[in-house]
Amino acid sequence: MNKKQMVLTLALVAAVGTLTPELAHAGLETSLMGIKSKLTGVILPLLSVIGIAIAGISFFTGNPNAKQHIAYAIIGCIIGFGAQGIVDFIAQTVR
Repeated sequence: MNKKQMVLTLALVAAVGTLTPELAHAGLETSLMGIKSKLTGVILPLLSVIGIAIAGISFFTGNPNAKQHIAYAIIGCIIGFGAQGIVDFIAQTVR
């Protein structure tokens, strides 16, 4: 199977899953809500903690840009841990 056939097959499977949720055993909205909850509840906070750890290592190794790294990590933590609140605020505003 060449690359073009593989892309067409994946597109067909995605289209069938999107157009007929009964066949996919899930609705599009349910799938998107699951992705949102995993992203805002697990992945973004985890990346925030990793960013703080990297900034801390940068500080302790004497990197001249350590203060900038820490500032970026703090901004990332605010966004990462506040992601669920930000998404809920935007959703309430749009409705």
